[in-house]
Amino acid sequence: MTDEEYMSRAVELAKKAAALGEVPVGAVIVKKSTGEIVGKGYNLRESGKSPLAHAEIIAINEASKTLGGWRLIDCEMFVTLEPCPMCCGAIINSRIERVVFGAYDKKAGSCESVVKLFELPYNHRPQIIGGVMQNECADILSDFFKTLRSK
Repeated sequence: MTDEEYMSRAVELAKKAAALGEVPVGAVIVKKSTGEIVGKGYNLRESGKSPLAHAEIIAINEASKTLGGWRLIDCEMFVTLEPCPMCCGAIINSRIERVVFGAYDKKAGSCESVVKLFELPYNHRPQIIGGVMQNECADILSDFFKTLRSK
């Protein structure tokens, strides 16, 4: 599958989050060598009443359980919104090799927008690709907040 096809799966998850009234962010983790999706998640902060329930964290937890360990070697993450500092920390700690994100986050994005955490001298530096299906990912968020404001 291509980056766009995996991102489309993340977009589907983001739409599930929106349907629950959650900020629409979706993430999938793929084992590169097999192409298998080993983890997926979408925002559940409101439903779960937890600041930790970001799409990326949920996907990392699921992938770790699927693969039987916390090191997600040979894995890539596809996420609809640029990860925040917490999620970047989890990505570093789980050793995800490549992060592909859709929309840039000018308020909290910590791959490129606000700060470039992956460029700091941590023990692991994933490859980053931003802007994959950027318009579609950004539109889901814009539409969600537009609808929220109108209520």
